Amino acid sequence: MRVYFGVCGIGLGHAGRCVPIARRLQEMGAEVLFSTYRDAVDYVLQEGFPLVKAPSMGFMVKPDGTVDFRQTVVNPGPFFASFTLLRQVEAEIEFIRAFKPDVVVSDSRVSPLLAAKMLHIPDVCILNQFQIIIPRRKKFLRLAKLVDTGALAMIGKIWTSGAAHLMIPDFPPPCTLSAGNLRIPKSYQKRVKLIGPILPVHPDSLPSKEEIRERLGLDNDLPLIFIPISGPLNERIYLLDVLRRILKEFPDDYQVVMSCGDPDPSPKPVRFRRVAIYPWVPNRFEYLKACDLVVSKAGHGTIAQAICYGKPMILIPTPSHTEQLNNSRRVAEMGIAEVLDQETLTKEVLLGAIERMLNDRGYIEVMREIHRLISGLDGLKTAVETIVEVAQNRELGE
Repeated sequence: MRVYFGVCGIGLGHAGRCVPIARRLQEMGAEVLFSTYRDAVDYVLQEGFPLVKAPSMGFMVKPDGTVDFRQTVVNPGPFFASFTLLRQVEAEIEFIRAFKPDVVVSDSRVSPLLAAKMLHIPDVCILNQFQIIIPRRKKFLRLAKLVDTGALAMIGKIWTSGAAHLMIPDFPPPCTLSAGNLRIPKSYQKRVKLIGPILPVHPDSLPSKEEIRERLGLDNDLPLIFIPISGPLNERIYLLDVLRRILKEFPDDYQVVMSCGDPDPSPKPVRFRRVAIYPWVPNRFEYLKACDLVVSKAGHGTIAQAICYGKPMILIPTPSHTEQLNNSRRVAEMGIAEVLDQETLTKEVLLGAIERMLNDRGYIEVMREIHRLISGLDGLKTAVETIVEVAQNRELGE
């Protein structure tokens, strides 16, 4: 069995959930190939998978990491954006023809789906944002209305027109995280399934919190704050600089481990008393199980992982990033997170939120109830089984 992964390369979240799927398929004897670009290239190669580089796509941001919609529309502009998509489709057709896969798996990319459709190869789509939502600021209001009236139908048609299955790695209701970005028309809902987060490491497979802390040289008597900052570099660099300044003056009442999201096989931390700042934390899930609280941006993958590990969160969404804003608003409504504004983030603001969350048992009680509702979900197992089923049906000529 041959499986081709066409993965969005903006940040590491998309590649991060496809890598464990690919690894499980390899263990079953499958041959896999990745197609991606930008941030995900080095990560996928570091994980040991063969890769072809697709033409890059992305969006413009301001110095503080805010999505710059005006510059994104003007540069590269609709014509060149369409041209890039055509180049991507052309490249995907060439890659897929050469690899001859039994199934194409697309994670949040249109071009592999279009290429698979043209080559009559069955596909599976992984997606956590069915609809693109433009911020309802005054200067974007006309654009927002245009997107809402036309883009939902167009995007839904692209995601579902040829896909054998559309899998969303999110929790079923009432715990769905991306509800604000998942307004799925009824005509498409039969093809869509919420499978739960795709976890490469399940919390039950790890030693106890106390054992992990002892092995990592951490104090079992002090709260541990884990700060995994991920996403495209131009989005996270501003927040990283703010957090570094704050952590230099952090009190010794807390242990802090921060990952800056730069894949590095041999990371060396910068230390300030009880603070350790790593370029990359390869054993991310050990720290996730060992910590008492997660501080992060509001990416879908990070939030889902924190919930699966039962950790309350302090979220700092990227300004104007509608998916992150919706995600953070949703988990705050669920009663398991506080949301801070990046533009007004200070040591006092962050410490105040940490103290409130660590001293309020209500967050833990709500998390326990959520765990009761989501127990039994295994997004990784479901994704692998679905991909294998689609590939085998092709082999049988169905």
